[in-house]
Amino acid sequence: MSESSPPPTTRRARVRAPEPTGTGGWLNTGGRQYALADLRGRIVILDFWTFCCINCLHVLDELRELEEKHRDTVVIIGVHSPKFVHEAEHQAVVDAVERYGVEHPVLDDPDLATWKQYAVRAWPTLVVIDPEGYVVAQHAGEGHAHAIERLVEELEAEHAAKGTLRRGDGPYVPPEPEPTTLRFPGKALLLPSGNFLVSDTTRHQLVELAADGETVVRRIGQGGRGLTDGPADRARFQEPQGLALLPDGTVVVADTVNHALRLFEPESGRTTTLAGTGHQWMQGEATSGPGREVKLSSPWDVAWWDGRVWIAMAGVHQLWAYDPADGSVSVTAGTTNEGLVDGPGGEAWFAQPSGLAATAERLWLADSETSALRWVDLEGRVHTAVGTGLFDFGHRDGDAGQALLQHPLGVTALPDGSVAVSDTYNHALRRYDPATGKVTTLATDLREPSDAVLVGEDIVVVESARHRLTRLRLPEEAVRVEAVAHRTQRAATEVAPGSLKLDVIFEAPAGQKLDTRYGPSTRLLVSSTPPELLLSGEGAGTGLSRALELNPAVPEGVLHVSAMAASCDDDPANEYPACHVHQQDWGVPVRLAGSGADRLPLVLAGLDA
Repeated sequence: MSESSPPPTTRRARVRAPEPTGTGGWLNTGGRQYALADLRGRIVILDFWTFCCINCLHVLDELRELEEKHRDTVVIIGVHSPKFVHEAEHQAVVDAVERYGVEHPVLDDPDLATWKQYAVRAWPTLVVIDPEGYVVAQHAGEGHAHAIERLVEELEAEHAAKGTLRRGDGPYVPPEPEPTTLRFPGKALLLPSGNFLVSDTTRHQLVELAADGETVVRRIGQGGRGLTDGPADRARFQEPQGLALLPDGTVVVADTVNHALRLFEPESGRTTTLAGTGHQWMQGEATSGPGREVKLSSPWDVAWWDGRVWIAMAGVHQLWAYDPADGSVSVTAGTTNEGLVDGPGGEAWFAQPSGLAATAERLWLADSETSALRWVDLEGRVHTAVGTGLFDFGHRDGDAGQALLQHPLGVTALPDGSVAVSDTYNHALRRYDPATGKVTTLATDLREPSDAVLVGEDIVVVESARHRLTRLRLPEEAVRVEAVAHRTQRAATEVAPGSLKLDVIFEAPAGQKLDTRYGPSTRLLVSSTPPELLLSGEGAGTGLSRALELNPAVPEGVLHVSAMAASCDDDPANEYPACHVHQQDWGVPVRLAGSGADRLPLVLAGLDA
């Protein structure tokens, strides 16, 4: 780790870039297959992502401006590297590329071949390759767009001078748009009129459908990305998701990519902003205050419960709440650490909460990255009904303690006290009954269901990847499904039992230094699953290196590492330097072996020397 700027570009560390490969082939290239040699002379940025990962979606948005500004010199290639089994399906990747508006080539790598070649350990990871085909930087996590832009400008100048920079159109070829009524809808609710309101996520609109669930009554929003209040034909959203009906008949909208809560008035058709500034919340910023002054982070769903609007804040693995009485927002549960930990709200860990449903006594939530169904009681304590952690998932019915889901995005309260779970990556509707502690399957052959609405004796499912609402009769008997269990495809890192040196590598971007004006500018938090894996070294600290002691009696587990570094412009004459926070959470599966490594390097920014 260095507190000074990187050395001159002529001495920049670099290694020859391995050839990206993926059996799924290339998307967004008009059918052409590419090799690095075809891109020689361009600056190539590999974005290792998977479409379940909220941090990966944040990075897609961070890169849009850089992608547009340097379109004639930079080629971004998304390397899709799946965590869940469903994400290894080629059509699912095709859908995700359209769903999230990815406007660059994507290599579908279902076997993680390129991930392994580049020794990637985290989603998302960005790798910068210079015009001569050498890796010159690697960045894990969010918040690196400014650093990469500085590096791009350096590389442009350096290789223009050398004659090794080639400008021109990139390889991106947009797919043909499909003429469907909805496009990857996210959530739905039943309006008092009997009509449905649907978040038409990919088209950045809300759509009101008649009671048949098909006929369009009206569209709310212009249809392009933006954050604009006003009447239905002027308002703008950006990938809206959750919807909650308030007692007065208005609707709160989780405007996900705008990091905002919006209020839609069905009678007038107007939309206003309740909370959020349009910018993403980062570590160290306010976690309570007037709604319009506090930043949010990818609110994914909302629900009216216990007198407030509860928010599934997927971007920071927390629950927040908006209080309409005074217009304030505040954190209600979660620490921002990603994982599955129950207990008092202030101590609980979540992993991308993405669906909410309220009953009188409980707030149910779909905790997508832990493939879990969880709930909050009226005292604010968090409990887990189904699910065990970040890396176990599948489709298994029976006792809740051994049942498995796969990245559920929605939950719906049923009249008998049970809940229906939109089990998104299993393409199924599941049911959990607290009275019996059993999980069953209600329906299969749905396509990425992301929400469901109860209508009389029917349940209307948002089939996101079929772009429609699907009405089902609530079955009296469960569907019999062959049980399957999975673990993430990521290979475990072999480490030696006993002493393990953890090094988080961070190099401040060019022209910046670590911000030490108000104390330490770095933070490191370490824990493990199971907790017995770590004999010592867990907890929080300010150094980016840590001596860990691994328990030889625990053969395998997961190391949870969260790192943060703040850097500012290195110009003594600037009284108000621009500062940036770089942060990443790693969940590293490890297997103890006598021949394993005694050092674990994790790159936050830079290259591991």
